[in-house]
Amino acid sequence: MVTRKIGEALRWVLYKIVHALAATGVEPNLLTFFGLVINVFAAYLFAKGRFPAAGGVMILAGLFDMVDGRVARAQGRVTKFGAYFDSVIDRYSDVGLYFGLLYYYASVNRSRYAILVGVAMAGSVMVSYARARAESLIPECKAGFFERPERIVLLIIGALSNKMAPALWLLAIGPNITVIHRIVHTWRETKAGHFVEVVPVIAPETPSGKPQETAAKADSQGEENLVPGVAVSPRGSSR
Repeated sequence: MVTRKIGEALRWVLYKIVHALAATGVEPNLLTFFGLVINVFAAYLFAKGRFPAAGGVMILAGLFDMVDGRVARAQGRVTKFGAYFDSVIDRYSDVGLYFGLLYYYASVNRSRYAILVGVAMAGSVMVSYARARAESLIPECKAGFFERPERIVLLIIGALSNKMAPALWLLAIGPNITVIHRIVHTWRETKAGHFVEVVPVIAPETPSGKPQETAAKADSQGEENLVPGVAVSPRGSSR
């Protein structure tokens, strides 16, 4: 009962913040960028060893991360580029925070923890990449637990409590297990033949009536040119 009341109160506060920001006409992508700037400051605090302060700053950055999409919906300005931009900025924010921790542990000669941060950073990036790359092949890949909200909350808890070591162990192990889950899930889906629909691009005709040659020219590997976002070549990049 108490938990539900707290949740309702927080949702009401978030609703008011979102609609106040939406009324100003602020660009949602600008809110996304502000979140990155705040996280860079949190990374600086991590680098200085001021973990509780960094955790507090991360909470503020998380607020921007929570409202940017909601503001876009409230303003009717939801775009595919906005979702793409948000995803890219999130990756920079995550890597920046880990670099701050990496700098701190390297500066105090705690090489074991520096390596741990590196493993956690790799897991953080690979969780997102594993999903993006999988969803170029199969309809959906949300297997595993350690997605970005869980990682950020764990990092904040470790920082605020000044108990970063246990948080880092979880962040080094959990996300990489999630990557394995996604690899297995993608393997099962591909074995079952559950692929995304591939839509070939029809090249426009030239005045002579012949199809216009594209720069890819069948990718010089005999592969079809596909609609971006529907399917990519086996070595295509992801978000």
